[in-house]
Amino acid sequence: MRKVYFTPGPSGLYFTVEHHIKHAIKSGVTSISHRSKQFEEIFREAETNLKTLLQLPDNYKMVFTSSATEIWEKMADNLISNKSLHMVNGAFSKKFFTAVHNLNKEADIIESSWGDLPDFNTSTSESYDLIGVTHNETSTGVRTPLDKLYSLKEQHPDSIVAVDAVSSLPVVDFDYSKIDTVYASVQKAFGLPAGLGVWLINDKTEALARKLYEQSNARQSSHNVISLLDQAQKYQTPSTPNILGIYLFSQVVGDMINRGIQQIRNDVIYKSAIMYNMLDQHDIIKPFVQEKTLRSDTIIVIDSGERTSDLKTYLSDHKLEVGNGYGKMMGKQIRIANFPTHSKEQFEMLVDLINKFE
Repeated sequence: MRKVYFTPGPSGLYFTVEHHIKHAIKSGVTSISHRSKQFEEIFREAETNLKTLLQLPDNYKMVFTSSATEIWEKMADNLISNKSLHMVNGAFSKKFFTAVHNLNKEADIIESSWGDLPDFNTSTSESYDLIGVTHNETSTGVRTPLDKLYSLKEQHPDSIVAVDAVSSLPVVDFDYSKIDTVYASVQKAFGLPAGLGVWLINDKTEALARKLYEQSNARQSSHNVISLLDQAQKYQTPSTPNILGIYLFSQVVGDMINRGIQQIRNDVIYKSAIMYNMLDQHDIIKPFVQEKTLRSDTIIVIDSGERTSDLKTYLSDHKLEVGNGYGKMMGKQIRIANFPTHSKEQFEMLVDLINKFE
């Protein structure tokens, strides 16, 4: 039996990836030019498939980056002239705030303790270019309820609401009319090798980027938002991208369309339900997030305390690899990914083994 990776990213590969890699090598995809018609067709197919899978509105465009971390810096450079606001409840939402601060942009922060949610009642006279919010905080397993996320747009209609969906897409069914820009990395719920960021940008976000660019309030680097968008209009990129990653992304998203997005979402909900139900009754370990409405379906964090190492070893002996606690929770928690790549049978086996842990 191969190891099954329930690590939160990189995680297990989607079950069709191996086939697509072999085909990419055999057909020469790994050696084509990013200025070729063949690459343009790969890019076009990737965008078409993603828009179909997510039912994206027509006013959204897609660009590729090397990672979600790069997107933080692009937003700081190209979308913030005055000030940003950051809703922070863990390490990754805090890192976005820090990235903006390190690029000498002014930023406010509303922060909660780990395992909780910040106060989303942000009504203020402050004007923000951008508001950053994380839907699933990968470090803590906290999910932001969609009504709270959408409330940011209601409170700040002139601001760009930027959603970190790194551990969410394509599982979460967002109302894209109530947010402005969404980004993810492919090594999590898309079940792909690391090295590719996917950035969805609506017309309002593009308009702000162009305005700041024309006013020279945005750093005019070769990979700024405008160059990414202008090249994407031609199904190209400013420089040589991760061509294999984009090809695999287009193919796997197509596979997900064939599987059915509602089936994928239903399976994830089922798997998270059986895991949380078991953990709530376990004698030794418990879910880290106490409030059930805040528990992520895709990143399940377990308080395992001094038994963390024992639990990880026990699961590894059964060829099931789980993630460490993040940052200050290293050695005190484990993190379990629940992505479309993880079958119900695999997850049921994981739940059964954890239930028997003593």
